Amino acid sequence: MAYLQVSYLSKALYREVPLNVILPADKLDFETLKYSMKEGQKFKTLYLLHGLLGNYTDWVNFTRIQRWAEEKNLAVIMPSGDNAFYVDGARGGSDYGIFTGEELVEVTRKMFPLSDKREDTFIAGLSMGGFGAIRNGIKYSNTFSHVAGLSSAIHIFDENIAHLEAEHHIFGNFEESAKTDMNPRVCMENLISEGRPMPKFYMSCGTVDDLYDANVRFRDYLKEKGADVVWFEEEAGHEWEFWDREIKKVLDWLPLEEKSMGVSSGNVKK
Repeated sequence: MAYLQVSYLSKALYREVPLNVILPADKLDFETLKYSMKEGQKFKTLYLLHGLLGNYTDWVNFTRIQRWAEEKNLAVIMPSGDNAFYVDGARGGSDYGIFTGEELVEVTRKMFPLSDKREDTFIAGLSMGGFGAIRNGIKYSNTFSHVAGLSSAIHIFDENIAHLEAEHHIFGNFEESAKTDMNPRVCMENLISEGRPMPKFYMSCGTVDDLYDANVRFRDYLKEKGADVVWFEEEAGHEWEFWDREIKKVLDWLPLEEKSMGVSSGNVKK
């Protein structure tokens, strides 16, 4: 399993942006000690988004995503979304939605042997990243076939919400931005009216998380719109212990290969 940190000059963000990448290209077969990657093989890919105040290192630092991705032969792309909720901002160089849903996919497919098939391309995230995964997974449904939101900050356009100053900076007037495709519900209505394919959804939230009720409401909204939604809840808060367990369930839910470990420092015996 190759673990890489790369950067490239983003047109959407008008600056150099960092990425962490998990790539199973160097997996060795235990018996033959030959690389198991076949010539011309393209990997299924998960674009994995961090939460507010986090960055591209969070998922590797706080969960076992690298181990589980290796078992599933899955490539994982982890960008930095800053605190921008993965939507397009009003000021120049802040098109985080285009960055997430278009540019990042295009650029990483050029960098690495990633499948360009919709059925092999997925997006997920936690908290702010859950919002970003849901919003962009719906808006760019021609690209993403499966969307997972963990403890998603899907409350952002609910009424009577006290917003952070940073959120006002991103969304501006919430009454007005709620009418735009910053709002996942608007993205869903656009998807339906345009006849685009609908992704499958995995949503979860801890029952003692302040975002629980908002996630339940959005789950029900998706079901009303005819979406295929898998839901999970347990007694948990807004915490990495929960997300560590949940990302494993997300990988089990995705249409991936069966568990198959290669040779590594942690796997040297049959």
